[in-house]
Amino acid sequence: MENKKCFCDTGLLFADCCGLYLEKDQKAPTALALMRSRYSAYATHNADYLLQTTYISERQYYSKAEILKWATSNKWLQLEILFYKENKVEFNAYFLDENKKSQIHHEFSTFKFENGAWFYLEGN
Repeated sequence: MENKKCFCDTGLLFADCCGLYLEKDQKAPTALALMRSRYSAYATHNADYLLQTTYISERQYYSKAEILKWATSNKWLQLEILFYKENKVEFNAYFLDENKKSQIHHEFSTFKFENGAWFYLEGN
């Protein structure tokens, strides 16, 4: 993935963008950066990262198997950030489902900063 553009649509190379968080173990500096990296984690089927970046009290509601199933059964096409402020991000994630049907996942996500790291708290 060295010379591949990042999945999160910044226009940067994966290695210089979400790859820093997914592969180099750096912490995302903002909720927006975490949101982008989580989208890239779906695109690269990185369920471990998705669980690790979910707020600890919320992890019980997710299973690695279910995350992996959702990530791998869809083809992730594009992330569109609609709005963000410190701990909130509204976005559209465009993908093809397992039947190759075009879908849009619209979400208003809330994040929490704790112990020097951002975590995904919930999405509506």
